Amino acid sequence: MLITAIEPRRKSLSALFIDGEFAMNIDTETLLKSGFKLGRELTDEQLHELIQSSESRRASEKALYLLEHRSHSQKELADKISRVTTREAAEQAAQHMVDIGLVNDEEYARSLAANLLGSKGFSASRTQQELLQKGIDKELAQQIIEEIAPDPVKKITALIHKKYIRTLNDEKGRRRSIAALQRLGFRWDDIRTALNQLNNEEE
Repeated sequence: MLITAIEPRRKSLSALFIDGEFAMNIDTETLLKSGFKLGRELTDEQLHELIQSSESRRASEKALYLLEHRSHSQKELADKISRVTTREAAEQAAQHMVDIGLVNDEEYARSLAANLLGSKGFSASRTQQELLQKGIDKELAQQIIEEIAPDPVKKITALIHKKYIRTLNDEKGRRRSIAALQRLGFRWDDIRTALNQLNNEEE
């Protein structure tokens, strides 16, 4: 197979043409380091190695770029990397980030759970669901929730005082408040208990 053209592309890629036809986009730096230039012959095995090296470099670069902006779970990171590389390269890059200490699922899960339970006002069940969607292990997610989740009735009561106390005077406002709390993941039984406690306090 003969390299008949190499054309620059965006995002640090080069278009590789073999035997007069477009073959693929390759990471430019990987191509330069490989020593393959215009007019060079390459075997199927060499092409395969070139592709693997290109995917690996692109995956690592994407991983570092994503982690510069915010923390990720290992699965979440691999999922995002796989949008621009092969799944294999994405998972290898994500695992490498774990190995060098840039990704830690437990630290990430604790930080996310604290934010969702606190700033977002999510319920324990809604927070656990979010952790699972991020790829956090089920047992780890349950353990973290059990350790840091507040009592649901107390949390609902605090949210009502903070956001909904003025809307409980009429039936329409009451329904809206209950719906908002349910969207945060709170169970009706806990919401009802909190409302009954507030009513008793007022009386």
